Amino acid sequence: MMGSIPLSNLPEHASPTPRHGPTVSPQVELARKLNLLLDVVVAEGNTPYTYKQIAHGLKSKGVPLSRARWAYMITGEGPLVTDAALLTGIGEFFRIPPEYLLHSDGELPDRVDAQLAFVKSLRVKRVVSFAARLLGDVSPETLRSITELLEEQPSPIDSRGLDT
Repeated sequence: MMGSIPLSNLPEHASPTPRHGPTVSPQVELARKLNLLLDVVVAEGNTPYTYKQIAHGLKSKGVPLSRARWAYMITGEGPLVTDAALLTGIGEFFRIPPEYLLHSDGELPDRVDAQLAFVKSLRVKRVVSFAARLLGDVSPETLRSITELLEEQPSPIDSRGLDT
């Protein structure tokens, strides 16, 4: 069963992002985008897609996807996939504009962007809740200050293009 791999498990050459810092290979950029789509499915409250589900969805549209090809697409290793029919099919499967996968500078689809903002707010709430439990008797003012500080910090998505 193949699904999303944590972005921290991408190859070492995948750590920088295309928007800020050193450039990454097109393979790694595609892997980042695919893993982001897989993560959004989970963030929306669904179970992660498996390779079989994705392959079946593509096959129903006449687009084949081998397990090996999917594996190197989501790890960023191996040859760059430029098959427009495959990338378009994957985009349609995830209900996003195919241009996001077809172009290296494809903008983040609104659906993905909204989910990332939601995930960021959930993370801030978890950190504040953890801090409150850890610190015990903390004044409401201190908790508000902690919350404001966390909300002001750029997320890893904003600052590096990766969700770490």
